[in-house]
Amino acid sequence: MSASPIAGMFDRISPKYDALNHLLSLNIDKVWRRKTAKAVAKSQPKAILDLATGTADLALALAKRNPQAHIIGMDISEKMLDIGKAKVAQRMMESQIELRLGDAAALPFGSDSFDAVTVAFGVRNFENLGKGLSEISRVLKPGGQAVILEFSMPEGFPVKQLYRFYFKRLLPFIGRIVSKDKGAYTYLPASVERFPKPKAFLELLAQHELIHGTVRPLTFGIASLYCAERQ
Repeated sequence: MSASPIAGMFDRISPKYDALNHLLSLNIDKVWRRKTAKAVAKSQPKAILDLATGTADLALALAKRNPQAHIIGMDISEKMLDIGKAKVAQRMMESQIELRLGDAAALPFGSDSFDAVTVAFGVRNFENLGKGLSEISRVLKPGGQAVILEFSMPEGFPVKQLYRFYFKRLLPFIGRIVSKDKGAYTYLPASVERFPKPKAFLELLAQHELIHGTVRPLTFGIASLYCAERQ
């Protein structure tokens, strides 16, 4: 896994990742994850796969909101997972949350294995987006939920202009100073700008049998919460 440039980047920034996330989002990322976990809970899933789980923040939020569920968190960064495992152990939730090293493009699970698959701020990092969505669809049970939280670019004035300045100028500067990594927080805005707009992403989900898609803008459209159902 470490051969992946994305995995290497997240390994490097892992010690500062949580602190920077909360700092750069003014802790709003915690609210977004709670909303994601609440959306998942509506169907009362018993088996949840959390892809790009990172340091397990969403997995922990899912466990709190879905006490009936067994959660497998998967990520390509071993060092991010090490931090996540420590957090899970600290909360004594090892019986509910299992963290594994793995790639979203080649999931080691049988078809129709999960009631819900979640991704928070990670789907844009899939090296092959189409393959990743195809795998999500494959491992979901028919009628199962795909719930994806991802950054998006606001469109309304003046939020659009203010956010673009923050996202392209201030965020890379702060991220570089704190993380000591020159590329990681330049990569972030670039990856968000490349990612399909909400309508186009819903169409892409539908092409992979993830239907009845909805998108909910969060915090003026800085993030978007996508929900779809496996056909």
